[in-house]
Amino acid sequence: MAQNDNAVSIKLDELRKKISDIDGKIIELLDKRAKLVREVGDIKRTHNLPFYSPDRETKIYEMIDKKAQGVFPKKSLRFIFREIMSASIRLEEPLTISYLGPEATFTHQAAIERFGLSLHYIAEESIEDVFMDVENERADFGVVPIENSIEGVVNYTLDMFVNSSVKIVSEILIDIKHNLLSKARSLEEIKAVYSHPNAIGQCKGWLKKHLPNVPVYETVSTAKAAKIAEKDPKTAAIASLAASEIYSLNVLARGIEDKTNNTTRFLVIGKTIPKKTGRDKTSFMFTIKDKVGALYEILSPFYEKRINLTRIESRPSRQKSWSYIFYVDVEGHIEDEKLKEALKEVEKLTVFLKILGSYPKDARW
Repeated sequence: MAQNDNAVSIKLDELRKKISDIDGKIIELLDKRAKLVREVGDIKRTHNLPFYSPDRETKIYEMIDKKAQGVFPKKSLRFIFREIMSASIRLEEPLTISYLGPEATFTHQAAIERFGLSLHYIAEESIEDVFMDVENERADFGVVPIENSIEGVVNYTLDMFVNSSVKIVSEILIDIKHNLLSKARSLEEIKAVYSHPNAIGQCKGWLKKHLPNVPVYETVSTAKAAKIAEKDPKTAAIASLAASEIYSLNVLARGIEDKTNNTTRFLVIGKTIPKKTGRDKTSFMFTIKDKVGALYEILSPFYEKRINLTRIESRPSRQKSWSYIFYVDVEGHIEDEKLKEALKEVEKLTVFLKILGSYPKDARW
């Protein structure tokens, strides 16, 4: 038996040595990559080129999807490269990312998923503050929510684009998983539940079944709810798992959302439109002339040129009573000839037309 144990130990040592050798080579290759990244940064700095390139990021993820055919999980490879790219951007230029806070909100999670852990983050109290950070160059990019698959569009984000000069440079899709967090050890101890209105709306069925007589209160964010629960052991928050770690809360129940296909879309805003990737989306807004069939006329060029509209949303205009601003997402990039031609036709038919951005689709879209 001892001989067998010794043989196993020797075999494990051999395998671990091979793994250590590979780890050493990975570190050497990362260092070589970092030196090249610094050279790229110097060129970008000299020629005033953007340090974050969504189109380049998309190509790296496409390379991973193409080459990751082995045992190592593709999802894990994407996560590893996310952090490699984050550290690389920091080597080129330490960018600042503004997001709708506080820390541990789903917007914070989306920001980290897009930019990684190596950059500097600013948590803001409002969507307007995030826009102003980018507008006034206090931040290089901002991250804001735009729509949820269950609760619908975030109107305030749409409204901010009317007078802002920022552009949409990327989109992020996050699967929303809600959890009940508390200092308490059981549901029986809970006397009140706090969360953001959207989170409450997405968990109504679960709350009715498991906490039917417990009052539910709205807060400005899921993270704010977690802060309240941190101070009062008789309360609970509906929030992310990240919030449980940051605020030292027990997870009383996981995945309490009523529908499993609960996804929120976030936008990354910046100053310049990224290059086309071949898997792009363009967003724009317009107001129409007050006449019969105006909207039909405007949308016709997209049908005629076989350009797919993925979303159209209307909001009351603040400029004039009973007039509306329409927000549209279409497939394609502003550099595509078909889309250029369609938008030229649309411009003739509208009172106001504004391109909000052309950017790579999220890989899961």
